[in-house]
Amino acid sequence: MGQEEQGQLKAAGQAPPEKSEIGLARWTWKAVREFVQRRWGLQLSRSTCLNYLHRLGFVLKRPKKRLLKADAAKREAFVAFYRQLLQGAQAQGAKIFFADEAHFWADVCLRAMWVLRGTPALVDSTCPRLGEKVSYYSGVCLEMGAVEARPVMGNCNAQTSVAFLRQLRAKHPEPLIVIWDNGPVHRGEAMRSYLTTPDLKLRLVALPAYSPDFNSDEAIWDWAREEVTANRCLGTQSKLREALDKFFVGLAKRTTEVAQRCRTVLQAQAESSEPATSQPVAQPQHVGFTLALV
Repeated sequence: MGQEEQGQLKAAGQAPPEKSEIGLARWTWKAVREFVQRRWGLQLSRSTCLNYLHRLGFVLKRPKKRLLKADAAKREAFVAFYRQLLQGAQAQGAKIFFADEAHFWADVCLRAMWVLRGTPALVDSTCPRLGEKVSYYSGVCLEMGAVEARPVMGNCNAQTSVAFLRQLRAKHPEPLIVIWDNGPVHRGEAMRSYLTTPDLKLRLVALPAYSPDFNSDEAIWDWAREEVTANRCLGTQSKLREALDKFFVGLAKRTTEVAQRCRTVLQAQAESSEPATSQPVAQPQHVGFTLALV
């Protein structure tokens, strides 16, 4: 193919195949072959199609979701709000924890692995029941590189969320700011009752909707899967919890790595520019379920 044809292929490859009327979900060498055959009547081999992809600057990456429901204006407002939240926390000696909950199953969490060329990538599994799982809450403080975790044997709800906040409150006497999403397990009568506790010194801040990339705690879950459940079938709930508990205990000696791995685009954007005014930024409307320090 000449330069003009290659340019058309490069342009087509930057949009889903359906835009080029190719009946495949993603671009593969087969999609390239079909595209070239339809446009110019050429029949290319697998290796030639792959060579063209590499020559045109394409690389194979594992994609991440781009959440189309996220509100750009609300996210931008939250960045400004977070910047001032950091300043306020430093002034009053408060700690900021990003928190979330996640579920782990005893079966294999498949991840890419290195194998010898020509050897199949296989991982043994005993096919444990879906009930062989554990759930965890965790919270990460970037300024300290500290992580707090709490296992949950049943379902997560307002009561388990309160239990996690009680653990945070017991271990950290300073004023606390907890940033998490506005999911149903973070709301309810049990939560409202707990937040009326005298001298609680706890503030809850909800992230913008559809913004998991702002939550530093998401990195903890990916890290746990990378080091504990990736390509490993633990088989039972008890073995799974034992391995995860060991992982969380070990994070106490990895504070520098925690602080580095858990930085998100929120911190990058908050540090990228100074606010245009010294006036306080109003708490964004989407924060919603938030109580000031009491």
